[in-house]
Amino acid sequence: MRETWRWFGEFDPILLDQVAQTGAQGIVSALHAVPYGEIWARDAIAARRDEITAAGFTWDVVESLSVHEDIKRGTGDLDRLFANYRQSLANLAAEGIKTVCYNFMPILDWTRTDLAAPVARGGTCLHFSASKMAAFEIHMLKRTGARDDYHPDAVCAGDAWFETSSESDRTELLYAIMSGLPGAYDRYDVEGLRSVLKTYEGLTHDDLRANLVRFLKEVIPTAAELGIMMCIHPDDPPRDILGLPRIVSTQDDIRLIMEAVDEPANGLTLCTGSLGSGAGNDLPAIARAFADRIHFVHLRNVTKSKDGSFSEAAHLDGDVDLVAVIDELLKAESHRTVELLFRADHGHALLTDAATLTQPGYTLIGRLRGLAELRGVICALS
Repeated sequence: MRETWRWFGEFDPILLDQVAQTGAQGIVSALHAVPYGEIWARDAIAARRDEITAAGFTWDVVESLSVHEDIKRGTGDLDRLFANYRQSLANLAAEGIKTVCYNFMPILDWTRTDLAAPVARGGTCLHFSASKMAAFEIHMLKRTGARDDYHPDAVCAGDAWFETSSESDRTELLYAIMSGLPGAYDRYDVEGLRSVLKTYEGLTHDDLRANLVRFLKEVIPTAAELGIMMCIHPDDPPRDILGLPRIVSTQDDIRLIMEAVDEPANGLTLCTGSLGSGAGNDLPAIARAFADRIHFVHLRNVTKSKDGSFSEAAHLDGDVDLVAVIDELLKAESHRTVELLFRADHGHALLTDAATLTQPGYTLIGRLRGLAELRGVICALS
């Protein structure tokens, strides 16, 4: 398995010469300053690739070539958006980048309520509190029906949290929820979020799934022709949120997507943390079921609670049996002609990490620890 490291380019305070000291071989990056739906220019791609190459790496994965919200909603000038996406794929292929990660989560990427939850032996982690998310939706967003979407324990605790919270607490919660958007993208205030949510009113799971299938049918043939492997990232968390449907949350969801366009270029990013925070997901079984369609892997761990909350655990702790998952991935790799690309996803903020303003979860020392642990597992199993 080939070690990669996510790097946010001009938005990342971690320098490539620091990444080199982690031992990672490849870089996962994107042109985060390009607005969703616009074409990634070939010269901009080449400049990013050359910057990465000059530091001694290869640009192994694009994460993410983002999907415009109109494509998810099925509205607007879709012909132009599909054409732009295909052109971006062509430009990436022309510059030698052949693995593209993307997601189909409406509005937000990963969602957390706490960016610096304390860890028992020191350091902090990302945390999703179902009670604080319930408080946000019920009391701050005032979303109709939100009470019915959360575990009763989470609703009760959320009511209590809101009752005693300060304005600063609520501002901090909103900031955490908005932090899943990478790079330079605008964050929403509460009113702005209400406004954009209205554009999704009435959209069902079947509607969103149909819009994803339309997207796949528009872009996968081009990707296959170019030799690009597309890999959809699971929902994070793997459940409906903000009243929005989620359709990449379970093994059955993934199977439907793979079967919708049954082509190797239509693949999966196996994220053990995203899928692992869903109570019914068996990660070794999922790795085994889609062994030939997994083109990229995010390895991280979570500890879950019965109310739907979860914390990001150290890589070899938590509820996901990462050793068993890696064993399945190594078996899958043995039947391939190329190494399976993976990265240590997220990481605790350890030691001096807290003093560096990285993207949340994308710490230097925390990910270094995770990568070293995963490297040991891979070495032992190999």
